Amino acid sequence: MAQCVQSVQELIPDSFVPCVAALCSDEAERLTRLNHLSFAELLKPFSRLTSEVHMRDPNNQLHVIKNLKIAVSNITTQPPQPGAIRKLLNDVVSGSQPAEGLVANVITAGDYDLNLSATTPWFESYRETFLQSMPASDHEFLNHYLACMLVASSGEAEPVEQFSKLSQEQHRIQHNNDYSYPKWFIPNTLKYYVLLHDVSAGDEQRAESIYEEMKQKYGTQGCYLLKINSRTSNRASDEQIPDPWSQYLQKNSIQNQESYEDGPCTVTSNKNSDSNLLSLDGLDNEVKDGLPNNFRAHPLQLDPSSDSSNSIDGPDHVKSTSLHETKKANAGIIHGACLTLTDHDRIRQFIQEFTFRGLLPHIEKTIRQLNDQLISRKGLSRSLFSATKKWFSGSKVPEKSVNELKNTSGLLYPPEAPELQIRKMADLCFLVQHYDLAYSCYHTAKKDFLNDQAMLYAAGALEMAAVSAFLQPGAPRPYPAHYMDTAIQTYRDICKNMVLAERCVLLSAEILKSQGKYSEAAALLIRLTSENTWKGMDSDLRSALLLEQAAHCFINMKSPMVRKYAFHMILAGHRFSKAGQKKHALRCYCQAMQVYKGKGWSLAEDHINFTIGRQSYTLRQLDNAVSAFRHILINESKQSAAQQGAFLREYLYVYKNVSQLSPDGPLPQLPLPYINSSATRVFFGHDRRPADGEKQAATHVSLDQEYDSESSQQWRELEEQVVSVVNRGVLPSNFHPTQYCLNSYSDNSRFPLAVVEEPITVEVAFRNPLKVPLLLTDLSLLWKFQPKYVSGKDNEEVKELVKGEPEMIGTEVISEFLINSEESKVARLKLFPHHIGELHILGVVYNLGTIQGSVAVDGIGALPGCHTGKHSLSMSVRGRQDLEIQGPRLNNTKEEKTSIKYGPDRRLDPIITEEMPLLEVFFIHFPTGLLCGEIRKAYVEFVNVSKCPLTGLKVVSKRPEFFTFGGNTAVLTPLSPSASENCSAYKTVVTDSTSVCTALVSSASSVDFGIGIGSQPEVISVPLPDTVLLPGASVQLPMWLRGPDEEGVHEINFLFYYESVKKQPKIRHRILRHTAVICTSRSLNVRATVCRSNSLEDEEGRGGNMLVFVDVENTNTSEAGVKEFHIVQVSSSSRHWKLQKSVNLSENKDAKLASREKGKFCFKATQCKEEEVVTEVSEKYTFADIIFGNEQIVSSASPCADFFYRSLSSELKKPQAQSSVHTGKQSVEDVTKLIQKCNEVDLNIVVLWKAYVVEDSKQLILEGQHHVVLRTIGKEAFSYPQKQEPPEMELLKFFRPENTTVSSRPSAEQLSNLIKTSLHYPESFNHPFHQKSLCLVPVTLLLSNCSKAHVDVLVDLRHKTTSPEALEIHGSFTWLGQTQYKLQLKSQEIHSLQLKACFVHTGVYNLGTPRVFAKLSDQVTVFETSQQSSMPALIIINNV
Repeated sequence: MAQCVQSVQELIPDSFVPCVAALCSDEAERLTRLNHLSFAELLKPFSRLTSEVHMRDPNNQLHVIKNLKIAVSNITTQPPQPGAIRKLLNDVVSGSQPAEGLVANVITAGDYDLNLSATTPWFESYRETFLQSMPASDHEFLNHYLACMLVASSGEAEPVEQFSKLSQEQHRIQHNNDYSYPKWFIPNTLKYYVLLHDVSAGDEQRAESIYEEMKQKYGTQGCYLLKINSRTSNRASDEQIPDPWSQYLQKNSIQNQESYEDGPCTVTSNKNSDSNLLSLDGLDNEVKDGLPNNFRAHPLQLDPSSDSSNSIDGPDHVKSTSLHETKKANAGIIHGACLTLTDHDRIRQFIQEFTFRGLLPHIEKTIRQLNDQLISRKGLSRSLFSATKKWFSGSKVPEKSVNELKNTSGLLYPPEAPELQIRKMADLCFLVQHYDLAYSCYHTAKKDFLNDQAMLYAAGALEMAAVSAFLQPGAPRPYPAHYMDTAIQTYRDICKNMVLAERCVLLSAEILKSQGKYSEAAALLIRLTSENTWKGMDSDLRSALLLEQAAHCFINMKSPMVRKYAFHMILAGHRFSKAGQKKHALRCYCQAMQVYKGKGWSLAEDHINFTIGRQSYTLRQLDNAVSAFRHILINESKQSAAQQGAFLREYLYVYKNVSQLSPDGPLPQLPLPYINSSATRVFFGHDRRPADGEKQAATHVSLDQEYDSESSQQWRELEEQVVSVVNRGVLPSNFHPTQYCLNSYSDNSRFPLAVVEEPITVEVAFRNPLKVPLLLTDLSLLWKFQPKYVSGKDNEEVKELVKGEPEMIGTEVISEFLINSEESKVARLKLFPHHIGELHILGVVYNLGTIQGSVAVDGIGALPGCHTGKHSLSMSVRGRQDLEIQGPRLNNTKEEKTSIKYGPDRRLDPIITEEMPLLEVFFIHFPTGLLCGEIRKAYVEFVNVSKCPLTGLKVVSKRPEFFTFGGNTAVLTPLSPSASENCSAYKTVVTDSTSVCTALVSSASSVDFGIGIGSQPEVISVPLPDTVLLPGASVQLPMWLRGPDEEGVHEINFLFYYESVKKQPKIRHRILRHTAVICTSRSLNVRATVCRSNSLEDEEGRGGNMLVFVDVENTNTSEAGVKEFHIVQVSSSSRHWKLQKSVNLSENKDAKLASREKGKFCFKATQCKEEEVVTEVSEKYTFADIIFGNEQIVSSASPCADFFYRSLSSELKKPQAQSSVHTGKQSVEDVTKLIQKCNEVDLNIVVLWKAYVVEDSKQLILEGQHHVVLRTIGKEAFSYPQKQEPPEMELLKFFRPENTTVSSRPSAEQLSNLIKTSLHYPESFNHPFHQKSLCLVPVTLLLSNCSKAHVDVLVDLRHKTTSPEALEIHGSFTWLGQTQYKLQLKSQEIHSLQLKACFVHTGVYNLGTPRVFAKLSDQVTVFETSQQSSMPALIIINNV
């Protein structure tokens, strides 16, 4: 139980005090009424004695009584009615609420920190009122009147005669059988005569003389002169006199309570009207049988005068009008206005005198008389004290259990029965705190009653015996709790008297609590909290209070039982609610909520919040109600859909009432739906146009695209590349990549820039956590805008409302937005800025509602005319939700790393800048599938959709080899696709069939195609006419595409860059993105090698010819419907070499390749003539075309040359190493370079083809080109990228190699190409061996120096073929003459040696046996190696 102000040792004596009746004359009552008090009320604050009192017990022992209190009350002849008692108790409880600002106790139990009210004053008030208002009964005498004060006024005509009348009246009430009430302790009641004297108005001498007369008649011990009203009431305002009465009167009067502010007080539910219990037993409002009006009814009775028909309203409905009127009437009443502090002392002295001289001697005398009567009747010894031992040690009758006893609760003893005399004596002893004697008497009476099976009497004796045993000084015996249990069970089950049972429980629980037995106390309290009603008195209030006390028992245990506390608080709250005590119900639920909150008890939490919401709403605490319902909705609810729907409707209903109270206030925050603020995306610009026929708009950026960090980085690099090219190769320090779409991955640390008149789209991510759909209507963005003017002056006016200034910012409103149950859905909301300035997007504003279902909303119907639309709304409320985005965690400085700091996220705070040009790009006839290497012509349309001209249009791509806009000059670019047969994309010239074998030569510079040393081939200027695109203008340009060499799906990114003609300070440029997706399928594989020709002289007598072998394989698997490929032309492009003619041209000059076929071509390549060869630095290339058809494709024009140059661009970025011949000593590196130079060849092959495709029974002709870059003699080159073989795994080495320098020796392969050798001899030689046995054949050995350095050559003829295979195939022969030659060959010199070979037999001989060694002249021993000819030189020797 909660802590109490009084201890149990103080509580019980105060609950059972001697009762004194008061009977006043009308005049005396009038005197006290001047103070707005009755006589009994006047005495109440002074009814406790301030000093100890002494009396003697029957054994003549002195007994001390401490803090004695007496209860004086006006005589009433009617017992208090249950309905009135119930109403009084209800009012007492509702009038006692927790004090405002009271500091609650904080109890820590396990994981819980609970704020609890340590005391429960409403329970104490209830208990005190309950015990005081108990009606007197026949089986006990504790609240029977012991004495009667007869009060008359000194101002009456005959006061002494008035006393006689009053005395007779008292005698008649006590002894006349017509009056069963009130109850009197003994027949001989003490009468005490009090003369009231009004000091301010009365005659003091007369009063004194009357008092003297009284003393003569009644004795000095039996009368008293009480002087009051020492001042007149109109002087009340002069000085402040304390008012000790108000605290007592408030407990008994509903008129001073401030608890029913909320309209009618509905005390209980109107289950059954108790009007039948409230009848006045025939007593009407008039004085009956001469009974004075001051005691015609009990003070607890409901006031009958409020009803004209003299009947009383049922207690369930108190009229609010009369209640408020009485409250107002009594609000300014001052009690005791005519009394001074001296009068207070006089009243206090009067009580002392009455108790000392009248009441206690009377009680002492009565105890002695009763003791003597009992001794004489029982034939026992002189006093009870001496008999105690006999009573206890005598033969005991075993107590029967209550259940065994038959129901004799109706047994009544006559008033003079000895058992009742024992009980009377016990009660008297108890009232004067003589607990030892009281216990003995109660124990004796209990045994007698049990023997007689008078169960009501026995239960009363058991109850008081237990209390007496507890209160005995020195505690000679333990508290017999089983006595109390038996008494409670008897009262409740046998006697059916719940009032007495409740008194037992209240007393016993306090006793157990004082002993620390909280568990037993809680069990006892819970026993009485049944759902039944008793004697018309509803049990809800009692049960609520007892359950609350049980909960406090659980929390006050040594190890607090927190969950039991919370559970019983919920039960108490429920019963308080049934009893109409809404405030207490709300308080109980709030206390319990502390335990259930955040512990995963979601259903319990929902129930509590729902109840708190409802109770708060009933009490008009609307903010609390909204908050509680909000909690139900925002937690992840495990409720069913129907329950969630009910919660939501209840919330909307309450919320609507709140918003109606302050319709002009700020929009409140709504709890639903959830908004994932960090997932908010902001897009600047117009939506992308859909594809229109053959027109396809640039993909650009849109909210439909998923964020990809890799792609985002690529776009950033492309933009950096184009910006640095525009800024002469330097990236500006203030450069920031353009961001059209801001999300949680983008850099949002700076204020984004938006352009005036271009929409801003905000994508808000909503989630509906409920199982019921939510309907948002009139959904729009909430913003504030700070306009700025060109003059630079800021207008600080902040417009925050949604309908702020439509001429500044246009706001799009979504009329209906439905989110289904547990669905996540994004809403895209637009703003249209019409003015420059600073915009701040604050959140969203909308009406929250739910779709009207079939379930009724607890009697709340849909509001008429609430909404008309696609869905029918049940109810909706308007509110807002803010978009608050937390920035990224900062982690740069030491301070940021050690603390938790977040940077700003400014994606919702764009700065609106002045207007800029806006480009739209459309692609016409843009393919989605190509063959590898296929050339296709498309068109690009550029449209300026803004009001500003744009310039500086460039496009940048990581794949420049994929597309071209043509060369810089008009001559190089074909005019239209129909320039030749078959609508070829190439520039073609019809050729004469005679010029088939030889090459057609032309030349072009790479600079013409935007490619040169040091340039960026990725950045291409778009050739706009006049370089400016005016507002509203559009231009179409041709664009050639070439399918990438690898098969598969390719994503090719284009970034278009453009600027405004008028330079803007904030936005320097704008970009437009496009991602083209091309699927390529296999076409041809081309591989080529180049080797030196052995023929040293060509037609013109010059050396340096090459043979080029080209293998072409058709790898297409007919997926794209390709029938066959025709190789129509092979072209070369080089600065030094050109193709001269085709060597193996067959009869069928049209080279066709069906699926999986391979073709082989051999071409002769020669060096360009001196006038054709230009300096190394020049970008001039010579193109030579060898044609296999009847049409020449001009390879030096667009698009052939474009794609050729673009495929070379990576090579051309690196300037070629310059070789220079030094006259002095050359370093090893220079020598190496010289030798490597001999092996290098700068020749590029372009294979042009056509493919015949059948598609939809139509034949199409596709065309394309493949490139092979030949760099090294003898090394095979490919048109398609080779897959890199992964290197083999090697063991790790953990030591440092000694020689870290890499040797720069040339390889043997490189050295073998220093000298080119060639043998000239007759293929067959006829010799008459029969005439001459030796055959001599002249052979010329030609040596050619391929390098640009001097080379020393050693020719050794002594070499013999030793392998047996060679001997079998070729016969042996001998060289005649000099066997070794030493020569020096100058740069590119050709030298011939005349040799003789000697043969002795006919046969076939290999002359390729001479060994040739070479070394550079100025090197001593380095690089000497053999120069062995690879091809055999066969000669046939014939005999003639």
